[in-house]
Amino acid sequence: MGPENCSRRSSRAWTGGLACAALLALAATGCATRPTDPEAAADYDRVNDPYEPANRFFYRVSDTLDAYTLRPVAQAYVWAVPEPARTGVHNALANLASPAVLVNDVFETKPRRAGDTFMRFLINSTVGVGGVLDVAKGWGYPASPADGGMTLASWGLPEGPYLFLPLLGPSNPRDATGFGIDIGLAPLNYVPRGYGLITLNWALYGIGTIDARAQVLADLDQVKKNALDPYATIRSLYRQHRNAQIQAMRDDHRATVPDWYSH
Repeated sequence: MGPENCSRRSSRAWTGGLACAALLALAATGCATRPTDPEAAADYDRVNDPYEPANRFFYRVSDTLDAYTLRPVAQAYVWAVPEPARTGVHNALANLASPAVLVNDVFETKPRRAGDTFMRFLINSTVGVGGVLDVAKGWGYPASPADGGMTLASWGLPEGPYLFLPLLGPSNPRDATGFGIDIGLAPLNYVPRGYGLITLNWALYGIGTIDARAQVLADLDQVKKNALDPYATIRSLYRQHRNAQIQAMRDDHRATVPDWYSH
């Protein structure tokens, strides 16, 4: 692939490329040795982190970079930008992701969620001023998470071992693959060349990264302050949150007619 082709890729694709490189690096390091003691072996299997030495290395690198770059920027963002404005930015970014969410809703065979996502995109893109205002939520169309990793989970693909990937953070092979799917579903990837696509994607990537970091400033600081082993705590919290999202998706058997319509 030549430099010209590479330059046309979005920033999300660039991030995905780094994730692939990290996966190769993890594979090259080999697995941690499984203990022979039965109790220790059972704990090793439960944790399901065979690449822990490499994962911890990537965590330390990411944590160091975060401490000197992203965290101060996110702190400055929170300090300088009023909360209503930050909420508007967050809403607009979520609205831009709605087409990919919609496709995943369909692939997960959740028609009610797909209908809600479609109506949210339609309402918030117009009445909500490009998604800055979440008008759709008040009109009976709540937001529900959906992504490639959740879609693969709904198809029965196991999550695989725990991974900590540079820039992406906590993950696993299923979610890393799902991230690649979401890159392909991003609608801005299909805007014709010459419309400022590269600049726009880099801007959105930067704003989205700062917004995501600002969302967890207090929580992540609390984990690092109180946890004896922040790496293990983050691993556990990530899995709990991810499993809860997937289970909520599987348990969502609502009819396609909105609740307010039947009243």
